[in-house]
Amino acid sequence: MDCLSTTSAPAVAALLRDFSLEMTAKDIPGLEEARTHIPAGTRINVTFLGSEDLAMRLAAARAVQQSGFTPVPHISARRLRSRSELDQFLGALSSDGTAGSVFVIGGDPVTPHGPYGDSLALIRSGLLQKHGVRHVGIAGYPEGHPAIAGPELWSAVKDKTTALAQHGLSGDVITQFGFDAEPVLTWVEEVRKRGIDVPVRVGVPGPAGVRRLMTYAARFGVGTSASLAKKYGFSVTQLMGTAGPERFIRALADGYDERRHGVLKLHFYTFGGLGATSRWVSDFRTGEES
Repeated sequence: MDCLSTTSAPAVAALLRDFSLEMTAKDIPGLEEARTHIPAGTRINVTFLGSEDLAMRLAAARAVQQSGFTPVPHISARRLRSRSELDQFLGALSSDGTAGSVFVIGGDPVTPHGPYGDSLALIRSGLLQKHGVRHVGIAGYPEGHPAIAGPELWSAVKDKTTALAQHGLSGDVITQFGFDAEPVLTWVEEVRKRGIDVPVRVGVPGPAGVRRLMTYAARFGVGTSASLAKKYGFSVTQLMGTAGPERFIRALADGYDERRHGVLKLHFYTFGGLGATSRWVSDFRTGEES
């Protein structure tokens, strides 16, 4: 165990129960390799990339289900060109039996391609329930968003969780990944103070090359100062190595208090690949539980 941590192994192991993962349609071949390292029923989010089409997204969701896991297809609001496109996607998921859980997000395009400007519009569309969706994940940003002001972010998460309840849908919040546990825990505590009690899945960058981690951090506006990188376990001046989230997870466990933070789980972004992330989580869990 990291000598800088005072965390007990049971506290870390508790956080690692019911973790979730993320994959793209291109990761289908890697899913077969990874499946022996992933607990049955694990939630696996399937991203909604602009470079992938409907057939690819549907195939990925089916592959997740056929491997014994729970598919959570993403729906990117601003990438949808029409209400009928959303209806078609959800209808196809429903036909495959993979529509029970979805994750809704605004998406990268600055200008919407169709009628949906944000993920709240998807929740209010009425189409989710029509096609059998029961659980909806939404995004959270503990360190802010490069294009959205703080007050707007708080309004968004409150409005979306309220809308989910009004439409009879359960939900959770999946946060952007980060390298520092302290602002994450502070943000989660503020979430609870604002009356939002859905589970929060803290975004964790899976083990990956430092250069790749830095690239994703810059893309998504995640802080990566030299002091923060050292605290996490890598150096911004040494880009050829690989870094894992051991310190980050232990720091989360150190500061986690269920009375203040409510239900907290982990969501792994598989920047280093689905197989590598799954193996790392399996090995780390075994080490903490032994």
